[in-house]
Amino acid sequence: MSSAAEAGPVPGASGPSHAPEGHDTPYTVFAHLTAPNNDLYRAVMGVFVRAKEQFRVHLRPEEVHTGLPEAVRPSSAEPVAQALERLYAWGNLRQDPDTERVTAVEDFYRRRHIYQLTREGEAAERALAAYDDALGRTGSLQTVALADIATQLRALLELAGQEGPDEAVVHLTLLGLVERFTELADNARAFMGSLQRTIDLHDADVEAFLAYKDRLISYLERFIGDLITRGGEIAALLTELDGPGPGPAGDLLRTAAAREAADAAPGTGDHGGAAAGGEAFEEALERWRRRWEGLRSWFLSAPGSPAQAQRLRVSARGAVPQLLRVVSVINERRTGRSDRSADFRTLARWFAEAPDDDARHQLWRTAFALHSSRHLTVDPATADRREREPVAPTTPWAEAEPITISPRLRRTGSYERRGRSRKVIDRSSERRYLAELAHKQAREIADARARLATGGRVRLSDLDELDPVAFGLFLQLLGDALSRWGPETTRASATSNDGTMEIHLSALSDGRTAAVRTSDGTFHGPDHLVRIVDLTEGSA
Repeated sequence: MSSAAEAGPVPGASGPSHAPEGHDTPYTVFAHLTAPNNDLYRAVMGVFVRAKEQFRVHLRPEEVHTGLPEAVRPSSAEPVAQALERLYAWGNLRQDPDTERVTAVEDFYRRRHIYQLTREGEAAERALAAYDDALGRTGSLQTVALADIATQLRALLELAGQEGPDEAVVHLTLLGLVERFTELADNARAFMGSLQRTIDLHDADVEAFLAYKDRLISYLERFIGDLITRGGEIAALLTELDGPGPGPAGDLLRTAAAREAADAAPGTGDHGGAAAGGEAFEEALERWRRRWEGLRSWFLSAPGSPAQAQRLRVSARGAVPQLLRVVSVINERRTGRSDRSADFRTLARWFAEAPDDDARHQLWRTAFALHSSRHLTVDPATADRREREPVAPTTPWAEAEPITISPRLRRTGSYERRGRSRKVIDRSSERRYLAELAHKQAREIADARARLATGGRVRLSDLDELDPVAFGLFLQLLGDALSRWGPETTRASATSNDGTMEIHLSALSDGRTAAVRTSDGTFHGPDHLVRIVDLTEGSA
């Protein structure tokens, strides 16, 4: 291409097509990623991205050559000029004649160009930067984000109590809440993924893994504790914001949606202004409802669907014993590591203690596996003859006595001795035992659920004596409910991990102590009103 005029439409210029001539798609801006010498192309585009950050619009080839990192900078500017031409052809760069340095007519006809990023090229660089950032993100479990979410929810609760709250404040508070929550969820997902890769790939660097283990376990324990306390507070605030009916949250979401709809660009369809405004409001309101529902599902459990925060807590708790098991395996491997020098010293001692040379030769052959081929079949007569007339190890194979082998071995490479096949072991009794055990356990758990179901609100002190299975299930439900308890909490509810049980706990002010009797002892604690529901029976 000799000039922009010969190349057709300028990449990035307005018009019906945004691709350079010869291309019917704007995705040609990614062609430099798989082209030969792609490192130079990526470095050149990096120079233009940094120049744009410094508010420099155009660059000359020699300026691009100077701005390249030394690792990829060519010795001359010619390869850079060729790379610029290719990037212009792909649509990443815009090429314009360089008329600033023209001092004569001959200079005007020379090929002098300046380059700048096109809209497509800049979008491609942003996409690649986001891709690199997503790949390099290790994520984190942000306890600060939990505190920020609780603060934003308290601010929304205060705004909901005002008459005619400021629309801008409501909108900005909701935007801040969504941004903080999205960051928390993305980082938690990335962290748990990187944590699992760390556990799975611990063999890559054992020393680094052992040094990282202590800090990681304390980090997980600190986050789990904060998630229990802050998560209960956030769940209580969300429940209060939901309220009966549409609730305060519904009014706040409508306020934010109305503000976004008022700022929406006019549509290009056939709808009138009022219809288009109503459609924009409904779309904005639906977006805000989806965001709010996502926030609720993260901290509030539903029947048969535990909260995402509860699942994250279970995953984080499960990572701790996994890390400890990995450390135990590493320690066992270290303590049981064979010492080659010690093995050779032991072998030397055995050689010194051998009674004669024949024993030493046998030890040598056994220690270093210097035996004859095991795949050949030797009959008893051949073995006896070899015992009476041993063949010297220095005898060439062509001069040794031949051994008769099975034609099947010569034809197929394998040989099976004739005889009765091995009997198939009958495992039916073991399978029946496992099935009976599983059925027994399922029946015990179902009976425990039936015994725990209260049918209404009762005091903890009024519960009947519980067997070990029912008491274990009761402790799990009680622990999940108390994990949502905060300093000012008076009511809490939780669902079991399998979604079969639900507990509702309410505080009492009479200061009584409850005693739950079991076959292993008595469980004491502050008395509460409790309602336990067996969700498998469909009871409310």
